[in-house]
Amino acid sequence: MKQIEVSIMGQSYLLGCPDGGEERLREAVAQVDREMCAIRDTGKLKARERIAVLAALNLAYILTDRQPPAATVTQAAADNPSDALPAPEYLDQLIQRLDQALDSDGHLL
Repeated sequence: MKQIEVSIMGQSYLLGCPDGGEERLREAVAQVDREMCAIRDTGKLKARERIAVLAALNLAYILTDRQPPAATVTQAAADNPSDALPAPEYLDQLIQRLDQALDSDGHLL
C-alpha cells in the first residue's frame, strides 16, 4: 500500500492507497472536494465538520439514486465486490448515526 498526498478544501491529507488505486482515489477526492467547496461557497456554513457531514450525505444520496434493483446489486457483488453499492439500510443506519452525533444542537444547519 502506498500513500498519496491530496488536498480537500485547501487542507492536505496523507491517505493510504492500494497499489493501482491512485487514479480512483484521486477521482473520489476530487468529488469530495467539489462537494465540500460548493457547500462552503454558499456561505451558510463555516464549520468544516458540518460541511463534511453535508457533503457525505449529499454523496450518499447520489449513490442511492444510482443504485440498481436489489437483484442486480447482488449479482454485481457476486461478480465484483468492489462494484457493489451500499444497501439503503446501511445508508439509513449511517444517517441515524450522523443524526445522533449532531444531536447536541438538533440541527444540521
